[in-house]
Amino acid sequence: MGAKKKLKRKIKSLKAAEQAQPAPAAKTPLVSPLAPASFPDLPVIKGARFATVAAGVRYKGRTDVLLAQLDAGTVMAGTFTRSATRAASVLDAQAKIAGDSAEGACILVNSGNANAFTGAKGQESVTEICRAVAEKSGLPQARVFTSSTGVIGEALPHERIITALDELVNGLDENGLPAAARAIMTTDTFPKGAAATVEIDGQLVQIAGIAKGSGMIAPDMATMLVYIFTDAKIARPVLQAMVSKLTDRSFNCITVDSDTSTSDMLLVAATGQASGPAIVDAGSDAAKAFGAALGDVMRDLAHQVVRDGEGATKFIEVAVTGARSEDDARKVAFAIANSPLVKTAVAGEDPNWGRIVMAVGKSGAEADRDRLSIRFGPHLVAAHGQVAPSYAEEIGASYMKGQELVIGVDMRLGSGAATVWTCDLTNRYIEINADYRS
Repeated sequence: MGAKKKLKRKIKSLKAAEQAQPAPAAKTPLVSPLAPASFPDLPVIKGARFATVAAGVRYKGRTDVLLAQLDAGTVMAGTFTRSATRAASVLDAQAKIAGDSAEGACILVNSGNANAFTGAKGQESVTEICRAVAEKSGLPQARVFTSSTGVIGEALPHERIITALDELVNGLDENGLPAAARAIMTTDTFPKGAAATVEIDGQLVQIAGIAKGSGMIAPDMATMLVYIFTDAKIARPVLQAMVSKLTDRSFNCITVDSDTSTSDMLLVAATGQASGPAIVDAGSDAAKAFGAALGDVMRDLAHQVVRDGEGATKFIEVAVTGARSEDDARKVAFAIANSPLVKTAVAGEDPNWGRIVMAVGKSGAEADRDRLSIRFGPHLVAAHGQVAPSYAEEIGASYMKGQELVIGVDMRLGSGAATVWTCDLTNRYIEINADYRS
């Protein structure tokens, strides 16, 4: 009996010690070492108001739904993932994007659940959310756009979003865009924002944008969510053509892991409340000035997505010149940027330029080994089919220690050129994605 009593006391003591231990801390993302020093100051966009709420779609204790309300006269433009398995929200927004601007618009975004590969339930969720937002805002359903981001294959608990609509509508604020940037995050480690001001015909026009994206990032509309707002007065066809062109120069020039998402889109809303004449001619000086400023914002946001690549420690620019065509240049650039061998070598600060040669060779682009040259930043590494006489391993190793790297490849076959931005591939990427649904 004495032995049994001792065992019971031991078990009781162990249980008490276990209960006294603090609960394990919630997993929090490590902020990317490539993150900007601070979130930028975003200007107020006349005619646009924002609100966020913690609806508990998936996450607890953090905002996860954004509502943006845009005044009458707002025109919308967008680009969308071309995934063959795109989500109901993408298909719905694509069908609506060219609609009438007379009655304004609303954008509702939830994080945590992608509402993708959810069958008829996915469309039902979109329909119910659009119906509820239209009722609360007084807009037709055709002017309500939704986006969802997060886990694929789980039904969206849209009733939680609908229940939160009163709080969202009552909280609409022209200063709410920074909070909106946080509400749309999933595995992001920092909120992403960018802004620009441009003078057109003596009047100031404001542009402000937010984005989310960290993993499942590859071209084909760049696989992320991006929302840009401006008070510019611009014709919808001009804006749409501009957005499509600029997307190819920004979001379609980045890759983190070569995976294209099901759910992502870019929406640009122009409220038309800036002073001055409308931009109606794509070739006008006004259109060129506005396009340059919008392009700056889009490129800035695209770079921030790469800088927040899951587990990233290096920001890499891959610049290809001298290809037979622009298409060939893009093939080479993406072959390098998407190569796990290249990306892991960079993560290990190994100047293994042989992996660059490999990527060029597998790209499918026309190449001539004996014309090819490779640079790490300003350092010539290889030329004329062999290592450059001036290159030493220590030079490359020292360069690879930096956080901002440029890999340059000159094909010396023509005038085709392309620049792509990517990041390294580290153990942290595996950790994030192994635990994504837990």
